[in-house]
Amino acid sequence: MSRKTSVFARVFLQCFGRFDTIFCWIFRINTRDIGREKFLSSNRFSTIFQHPAPFERTLDGLAPYTTPMAEAELMQCMEVWGGNEPVDSSVAMAAFDAWVYCRPFTGQAAVPAPAGGDVYYVSSCATGRITRLLVADVSGHGTAVRDPADALRHLMRKYVNYLDPRRFVKEMNRQFAELSSAGLFATAIVTTFFSPTNQLTFCNAGHPPPLLYRAGRGWAYIDVNRPNGPLPTDLPLGILESADYQQFDVRLEAGDLVLCYTDGLPESRRSDGDFLGQEGLLEVLQNIRLSEPSRLVPDLLGAIAALREGNLFGDDITVLLFRPKGNGLKASFGNRFLAPLRLGSALIASLFPHGGPAPWPDFHLANVGGAVFSGFNRMWKGSNK
Repeated sequence: MSRKTSVFARVFLQCFGRFDTIFCWIFRINTRDIGREKFLSSNRFSTIFQHPAPFERTLDGLAPYTTPMAEAELMQCMEVWGGNEPVDSSVAMAAFDAWVYCRPFTGQAAVPAPAGGDVYYVSSCATGRITRLLVADVSGHGTAVRDPADALRHLMRKYVNYLDPRRFVKEMNRQFAELSSAGLFATAIVTTFFSPTNQLTFCNAGHPPPLLYRAGRGWAYIDVNRPNGPLPTDLPLGILESADYQQFDVRLEAGDLVLCYTDGLPESRRSDGDFLGQEGLLEVLQNIRLSEPSRLVPDLLGAIAALREGNLFGDDITVLLFRPKGNGLKASFGNRFLAPLRLGSALIASLFPHGGPAPWPDFHLANVGGAVFSGFNRMWKGSNK
């Protein structure tokens, strides 16, 4: 980049920041550092996360599982939130509420490790209409997972404005295929929520299936029948670079809940010593009285821990619970107005070292056109339509 171009870009970013501050003050829009990233890495602990209390191995020490989560972290458009360190927090977005719990493998220690093999990320697009949530279980623990966790954060940032998740998932698989020589692979569940149509798109890369709660019908697994083709589908990331990944869609309603988790839950033990399994996990959930969503994750972990001593201590544990805030929520005028400014700022920042990738949107009419005219949003019927 030439010196003149660099100077011009820096002046633009400074002017944009001042204009955005004035606009937000006039319209009372809280945008707090538009376009920033919130993330954790094994050598950088962010103060936005509340570190869980020490974990005891007896049934008398279930305090971390029986207390409500920390105060909600308010997330803005063009943010990426997450990492692979301990966390017990809730996240509030324009169209979504989420609750995240992560405790890395403890081994013989009384407290969680500083970082684990479970990775979690949440992102929101420039208009707040597209929310992406990722839970991944990377082979290995601690610092060995730092590079894959950073790579996933980079991809979340790059595809933050993509409505169709297929390219994002293929890029994830390609990157893990490059890391396969180091013995690294991952299972992952990727969800993309489009708030104007309440469409939730899933992609499952060899991960335990998510669970869906519908009012009046209770809990059930979200799963699909794999097609019988010449090549296997939905493999863990990094196993086969040419692997194909299905996308399947669910329309959410107000009051629905979706639960994603890592294999530390179904691999826990029943009181008789048998594995809990998917069926047992569903039974535990069905026996929990659902009063407040914020209580579900601690109640679930407490119920599993009470089944047998040592449960939840043999592996990393991550649980992600989320729900839509309403039916067919549209982007506000402020978010629609600021979206091109947010995007332009991020694109210019990507020209600088350490500025992150350029977060271009996919040019689907529902995505780009819907950011201006809400009627175009209805053209998105899901990734398989």
